[in-house]
Amino acid sequence: MTTLVAPVPPPETQKPAGRGKAGGLLQILGVAFGLAIIVGNTIGMGILRTPGDVAARLPSVPLFMAVWLIGGTYALLGALSTSELSAMHPRSGGLYPLVTRGLGKGVGFITGWTDWLATNGSVAAVAIVLGQYAGPLVGPLEGHETLTASGVVIFFALLQWRGIRIGDAAQRATSLLKALALIALAAVALVVGSDAAPAAAHTIVIPSGTLLAGAIVVALQSVIYTYDGWTGPVYFGEELVDAERAIPQSMIGGVLLVLGIYLALNVAFLAVVPIAEMAGDPFVAATAARKMFGQNGDTTIRILMIISLIASVNALLLMASRVPYALSRDRLLPAKLSEVNKGGTPLPSLLLSTGVTLALILTNTFNSLLAMLAFCFVLNYALTFASLFTLRIREPDAPRPFRVPLYPWVPGIALVGSCAFMVGALISDRRNTLWALGLVAISIPLYLVIRRMIPDTAE
Repeated sequence: MTTLVAPVPPPETQKPAGRGKAGGLLQILGVAFGLAIIVGNTIGMGILRTPGDVAARLPSVPLFMAVWLIGGTYALLGALSTSELSAMHPRSGGLYPLVTRGLGKGVGFITGWTDWLATNGSVAAVAIVLGQYAGPLVGPLEGHETLTASGVVIFFALLQWRGIRIGDAAQRATSLLKALALIALAAVALVVGSDAAPAAAHTIVIPSGTLLAGAIVVALQSVIYTYDGWTGPVYFGEELVDAERAIPQSMIGGVLLVLGIYLALNVAFLAVVPIAEMAGDPFVAATAARKMFGQNGDTTIRILMIISLIASVNALLLMASRVPYALSRDRLLPAKLSEVNKGGTPLPSLLLSTGVTLALILTNTFNSLLAMLAFCFVLNYALTFASLFTLRIREPDAPRPFRVPLYPWVPGIALVGSCAFMVGALISDRRNTLWALGLVAISIPLYLVIRRMIPDTAE
């Protein structure tokens, strides 16, 4: 009988990692890459746009800053919990291998499938925004956002074709540049904040009671989306040197780094743009830049956005290519997708991911996909945390190079928080949430068909 949830044998009894014609993934990445992939994947346009939405819900500086701290704490709890699972048996492929080991191939397939689609959609969305910001700076690109976005994706795909070494170098360089640029923006805002133009008079109304609770939940939804990306190092488990230590160090250190940058930026924005003026502003960073740099503010923020988004495109494309590779190696996708070139790149998987991303850009369907699959990101987190509890019960004596502190409270709070987030999404964005649940439902018969079509897929 075919089942969706079944125990997966411990690593010592599993089949060895698949290898392509030229070899396998190269174990050459370090903690610096792990940190770079988190910075590149997590910090994007969200932190430059989201503060206005949060301030509109919570026009109080203490509450405003509190939700950013709570969002970072949720990400940290998730990173601690996921680090234990990934350090037990490091495998490339994102959350899919972790959920597969804990809850079986069927649930793992759902996780991998939705994760891959969402990551490709993210690449497309980021590339399109990059094209929009590049146009006014480079005359010939004006009005050609789709062409620019496609060109950026193809450029990084060709770069990664060469191998993981050049992908690693590009990620570390672009993420470092991004972090330095954002820190510089925060520093300048703090220095010139006292000289910023005074804000117009605004009436501040802070909700109370149930309205306040609802406002906090909705604000947290926006903030948690902005922190999404802390799982980056998990996609490269087999490619990290001393992964048992590198993954926890990268994930925990990366979340703390992102949290520090986010808090610094928000404090800096508040120094320039009072919270009453910030409320509802669709692009707080641009408003702050105009106040700080005058007519040059637009150019400054466009350059900052391009630097930020370039790192995101490279990181997301690297991550996307690892998911079909992992699914193929477990015979849940055609064997061709598990082939790896001499440079350590899962080339067929990279080409497939690039093709899907370009299709999303050209058909302009990625916005609908992202809205639908944002729910799936948190669902996948919840399944990962549930896998941790399952493996603690089923494999209590398995080697655990890293153990989540304060178990079961840390993963328990993360799991409850994920479930609460999904309930909130169902209430506040029912249409897209139901579409997301429909996509999950469709993936079940897809998994059953694949099991029949591709031999040797039994758990």
